[in-house]
Amino acid sequence: MSKDSLSGQSVHPTEPLSRQRPMESQMPTEFSPVDPESLLPRFGLKNFRPGQRDVVDTLAAGQDVLCVMPTGGGKSLCYQLPSLARPGTTIVISPLIALMKDQVDALERIGIAARLINSTQSLSEQEDAMSAMARGELDLIYVAPERLRNGRFLEAIAASNVSLLAVDEAHCVSEWGHDFRPDYSRLGQVRKRYLSGVQTIALTATATPLVREDVCRLLELDNPRVFVTGFARTNLRFSVKHSKSDSEKERQLTEFVKAQEGAGIIYAATRKMCEELGEWLPEKTRRPIGVYHGGMEPQHRRVVQEQFMSGELSAIVATNAFGMGIDKSDIRYVAHFQMPGTLEAYYQEAGRAGRDGQLSDCALFFSYQDRYIQEFFIENRYPSPETVRKVYEYLLSRPEDPIELTLEQVRTAIKSSDSSEAIGASQTLLAKAGVLKRLDSSNNQILIRIDSDAPTLLDFLPREAKVRRRVMSAVQQVIGKRRGEDVFVRPKRLMDLANVDREKLMRNLRELSRLHAFDYVPPFRGRAVHFTQRDVPFENLQIDFDELARRKAAEYDKLEAVIGFARTSGCRQRIILDYFGDPESSNCGMCDRCDVGGADAKSADASSGIGVDPNALLTGVRVTLSGVTRMHGRFGKNMVAQMLSGSLNKRIQQWRLDRLSTYGMLSKLKQTEVVEIIDALIQTGLVEQREVDQRRPTVEISEAGKRVMHMTDPLPASFTLKLALGKRLAMAAASVESADVESADVESADRPAENETSASETTETSTMPGDSQPASDSSDLAAHAAKVIDETLAGPGGQEFKTVDLEKLLPPAKKLQQELAEALKRWRRRTAAAQGIPAFRVLTNATIDRIAESAPQTTGQLEAISGVGDATIEQFGYDILQVIAEHQCETGQSAPEPTKTTSSQSAHDPKKVLRADPPDASGNANSPSTPSRPESANDVVRPDEYWTWRLIRDGYSVEEVCRIRGISESQVNQHLESVSRN
Repeated sequence: MSKDSLSGQSVHPTEPLSRQRPMESQMPTEFSPVDPESLLPRFGLKNFRPGQRDVVDTLAAGQDVLCVMPTGGGKSLCYQLPSLARPGTTIVISPLIALMKDQVDALERIGIAARLINSTQSLSEQEDAMSAMARGELDLIYVAPERLRNGRFLEAIAASNVSLLAVDEAHCVSEWGHDFRPDYSRLGQVRKRYLSGVQTIALTATATPLVREDVCRLLELDNPRVFVTGFARTNLRFSVKHSKSDSEKERQLTEFVKAQEGAGIIYAATRKMCEELGEWLPEKTRRPIGVYHGGMEPQHRRVVQEQFMSGELSAIVATNAFGMGIDKSDIRYVAHFQMPGTLEAYYQEAGRAGRDGQLSDCALFFSYQDRYIQEFFIENRYPSPETVRKVYEYLLSRPEDPIELTLEQVRTAIKSSDSSEAIGASQTLLAKAGVLKRLDSSNNQILIRIDSDAPTLLDFLPREAKVRRRVMSAVQQVIGKRRGEDVFVRPKRLMDLANVDREKLMRNLRELSRLHAFDYVPPFRGRAVHFTQRDVPFENLQIDFDELARRKAAEYDKLEAVIGFARTSGCRQRIILDYFGDPESSNCGMCDRCDVGGADAKSADASSGIGVDPNALLTGVRVTLSGVTRMHGRFGKNMVAQMLSGSLNKRIQQWRLDRLSTYGMLSKLKQTEVVEIIDALIQTGLVEQREVDQRRPTVEISEAGKRVMHMTDPLPASFTLKLALGKRLAMAAASVESADVESADVESADRPAENETSASETTETSTMPGDSQPASDSSDLAAHAAKVIDETLAGPGGQEFKTVDLEKLLPPAKKLQQELAEALKRWRRRTAAAQGIPAFRVLTNATIDRIAESAPQTTGQLEAISGVGDATIEQFGYDILQVIAEHQCETGQSAPEPTKTTSSQSAHDPKKVLRADPPDASGNANSPSTPSRPESANDVVRPDEYWTWRLIRDGYSVEEVCRIRGISESQVNQHLESVSRN
């Protein structure tokens, strides 16, 4: 029994034909039934694979079909075998030349009459194939979707007996047809207009329920039966390798490839990355590995592909286009060095492994930063209305027609920060709005079009315009029935039909283009833009930006599904099967999460308590949630894991995270294990991951997580860990009293962030991807300092201090320091761009802040600053000091007092002053009687000194006071000494 996903009803394609609705209108010729089993030997087969017979029988009954079958499941047989069982020719729509060639070669080897037509063939080869089709000599003919707007091919179809249309990779109709291959989305119209609604089968390996519905609608299928054969690939082992850096990922890939036997495909997201991998991977693995992507010359791509198919290359590094339809059954592994944008793409590409049924590995090398590549692609596919407007107005300003400008030339002309891909997407939107056309190379052909139902346009021309009328007659003869379509024709043909020379032809075509229903584009070399309307204001264009925003959001949702797959704590294949709506989804028992062959094959389920102490497991989860809470959403999961596992990492101490009450509570676990627990909490929705700053994901507890942490809600049944990890978590938390966690929870909930720990008050940030830095800045310190001041002013005796200007408490020096930091960042931006390196490789933000604070005047002073090494001094030292000098010259600022150790500093060690009591009126710091304020206005402590002392008393370090006050360490010591004397 199969499931019709559109109607929601079960269908029985194998029931007697007499009970099924005939589709006579779609069957151009009567033919006698042929037993499908008798045709299997033609393909070297003895039996059908699961689902194939149902599809074949339904086609025999004359119904349209949508077949969703996993890669390697035998989709091709579903239309190839029926093609032999009926007279006429089957037209197969295929997206790639390589796919067509492999299919045709395989059919020809077994004696089946099949041909292909593509742009790499000569005109005589194309004519020969079309003639064979018209004579009824072909069982199948393979073409690209764009071929169905070729006039000569459409003429050949009209003269042929086309009995079936097969649309391979049918998901392209929905997912790519709108932008990448527009002709895919027009297949439904062509099918109705030129093929009389011929019976159609659409086939794909990856389609969600929404995509399936979209395909049926766009192809205008007539009451189609939808077959979804199980998506599960039981011979594929899925795994995800997490990495924190490029070097770690490269090491992981090298080890993975070296451990594999047999052929493999390594996918990368960009051509550039393919080239980079192709440079170092062969040397490190000691294996012949080739590179394949769309930027290579066609001949070079063909050679690489043939070398891979023959076994000369053990692996190939490629973009996602490679492998679609490649008939190589012994691919033992597929590796994704960068994550794809959708689970559809991932499963299709991974499915190219193990098509012979043998065990094969599919590994995704996951780094959170890879998502930005896919986000870049999404943003380019959906440009902003402002970008589209700029492109439109600029193109309108160009007088030539057609406009032969590259996308990069347009981007430069409008001074856009968007990529050239976004410019191309803008032109596509304008083309869909009907005001222009994007034209590919016409091979020196003329484009003509008539948009009129009038029998002839000669009636609109004066009788005395004899040459013009001859040209119009020639045009109408060439266009024939193809009214409303773009028709390409060589000038020579029109010249012969109209009996005019080339100059007269072009001149008269320009005259004819003034007719409203006539359009003409002269020959052009490469890609071009041709306006069909120039008088439409941008505001009146039919572009639904709200719908584009919806589609853009949907693509981001698909990207999140890939990230969810990478981070899941459950079975990886089940995640994919659930995504595609497979009702028979279950754990595969062999992915890296299932850990086949050991006790870890089961998951620790907190709701059932199987395999672990559920109370101890819950305590461990609550400790983890409490640790996340106490980080206040300012750190990423790795820093949280380091804190909980009791790491002695320098940054843990720098941010004083070792002072948290949850520090080291899970010290019996490895940091990677705690990260895995946090990932499981994210997957369950108890912890949320978000980006406070670009490319710096942080984690924070969700409302549901708070309820679990406070034990108002039970641990969700969906929370699962591998059994071994669940046991280790329970053991690590066994010594933790529940009351300890409860008190920590209350403290974390009630206490403001700034009083929790000085880590939440720190200021250092970094532009480097990752989560080793908190998402905070010096404004947090200033805000808290202002809060302390406000509380003092509002308290008893606070009036004496109301004369203090709060701006002076954060003095102009702070502003100058910030200005210097900005000047250094501008210099860094220019330097990084000139050298083609990331900005943080020149100086990090934290180092810039320290330089701006110290404002060094010599290389010695500069070298003393943390983060400035010998290489930085040698390469950039002079430039940095020059920026500082120029800034001080512009602002009339003298160099700040350098930090140094003085006698006063030794007398008043900041570490000893941190908990100093306020001085009494006599200057005795330890007097038991401490007035809350001076007795009179004459006794008021000088504001600068008082507020320095006040911040020190409240527990701020000397370094933090320097940041808040904008003063040097020596000035802090002077203030403290002055307060002690007074």
